[in-house]
Amino acid sequence: MPARWSGFVGVPHGVELPIEQMFSRTVGVSGGGAPVRIHLPELLDDVLAERLNPGRVLDYETDLDAIGDAYAAMDERRAIKSLVRVGTT
Repeated sequence: MPARWSGFVGVPHGVELPIEQMFSRTVGVSGGGAPVRIHLPELLDDVLAERLNPGRVLDYETDLDAIGDAYAAMDERRAIKSLVRVGTT
């Protein structure tokens, strides 16, 4: 039976894997971090200038006064990533 693989990006937390089932079915898992900081400055400029729609990645928007709500939304899995606008008029 050929091996099957599943991958992930980022640091998982609160995840439990069924190791016995994976072993008997020859399923592997691999993953790692994503070097997003390399691309972030250019991409953020494009998002803020509305040349790029971040879609479901930045799915919560707030201002600096409500940043606690943004963190709570991500912690409670109501948001994937929050966009915090600072100094907007």
